Amino acid sequence: MTLLNSLLHLFFPHICEGCGSDELDESSLLCARCFSDLPETGFTGKKDNIVEKIFFGRIKVEKATSAFYFTKDSLIQRMMIQLKYKDNKAAGHYLGKLLGMQLQACPDYDGIDMIIPLPLNPKKQKKRGYNQAEEISKGMFTVWPKPVVTNIAYRQYFTQTQTHKNRISRWQTMDGVFAVRNEDQLAGKHVLLVDDVITTGATLEACGQAILAIPGTRLSIASVAYTMI
Repeated sequence: MTLLNSLLHLFFPHICEGCGSDELDESSLLCARCFSDLPETGFTGKKDNIVEKIFFGRIKVEKATSAFYFTKDSLIQRMMIQLKYKDNKAAGHYLGKLLGMQLQACPDYDGIDMIIPLPLNPKKQKKRGYNQAEEISKGMFTVWPKPVVTNIAYRQYFTQTQTHKNRISRWQTMDGVFAVRNEDQLAGKHVLLVDDVITTGATLEACGQAILAIPGTRLSIASVAYTMI
């Protein structure tokens, strides 16, 4: 390490988001130990996995996956909080990179034509300053260069938070919320719809319905994490 790098490290330490260790690569947010402890789901490439089953009988999904399990007080939860509420876009890029690496290694996703980040509630995006799903998608692009398209799907109106609603209430609330524009960009394409965490899948389903209304489209879904209610 050069003297300049040593001084920069002293005043601006690069530490692990998980344990606070400074023994990590400059391009990583996690040390080797915390990285190895991430709770991978193993869903990617597994037919009829839990995430795919969420959408059975509700919407036609070609493939669906989540990279990690989301549990209370876990490292994944802490990183999501950093991304969504602490202005830590780097956390989204890093998690997106990990998701992208899984998809890039799985032939099931070779035919994806574009990535569409799930549109955020406009009021939330204005307050936060960015869409966390878009930041995740940008990270995915660095290792899996599928076009990230943000000018097609959008929310037609404001909805309240879904956090404390049950499965049925979530689906009822999200019905008709999403629409698409620039339909010519979408026709005949296989779209990967991306979000941060999947719980009931109600929001993704609602957006997916708007996408599939365009002739010839196919839909797959991916998220950084999966959690049960």
